[in-house]
Amino acid sequence: MTRLPSPENKAQAVEEMFDEIAPRYDLLNRLLTFRLDTRWRRRTVAALGLQPGETVIDVACGTGDLCNELASAGLRPVGVDFSAGMLAAASTAAPLLRSDALRLGVRDASLDGATCGFALRNFTSLDPFFAELARVLRPGARVALLEVAEPANPLLRAGHRVYFGKVVPAVGSLLSSRSAYRYLPESVAYLPEVPVLLTQLADAGFRDVDRTLLSGGIAQLITATRAG
Repeated sequence: MTRLPSPENKAQAVEEMFDEIAPRYDLLNRLLTFRLDTRWRRRTVAALGLQPGETVIDVACGTGDLCNELASAGLRPVGVDFSAGMLAAASTAAPLLRSDALRLGVRDASLDGATCGFALRNFTSLDPFFAELARVLRPGARVALLEVAEPANPLLRAGHRVYFGKVVPAVGSLLSSRSAYRYLPESVAYLPEVPVLLTQLADAGFRDVDRTLLSGGIAQLITATRAG
């Protein structure tokens, strides 16, 4: 089993890992999710319920897939990532900023929405991240956070664990980095229990916190509205 990095080393380890896998990151996403990732991103953008022209920050934007989906919906995306490799491999017209998710470098209450795709488990801590989202969002702004999940059905969960724990690393080792694609399934361990996660978001200043399971429970979409 891959040894997950300690909290002290996590940020550097994750940055180096994403720098390494950036060139084939999009290809692996499409292949390993059977293109379900494109459907999940559309669902994420729709869940914001924002009007065309409103500004949305996509945190941990990677190569810009969510930014492109936001732009297709008529929104004005701004992408933020701390991996230089990911930003270099990005394919989007959205403005991109290299920055830590815990220090976004954006004015207080200046944004209409925020998205984040499959990155919560990569942050060193969620409480300060949620607090930073609350800082940069105006009252009434919307948040949509896309992340992996485990199906509740025992048979689906067993099959998902085999696929996520065995097939994903095997394919990743052929086309990219075995260590990275072993880390990604195992990093689910960093996520807090669902009630804790939702409470953290509410405590940071968000209301109407909700969680929806996607595609039989292999992904989850967490939405909330900035209180104020």
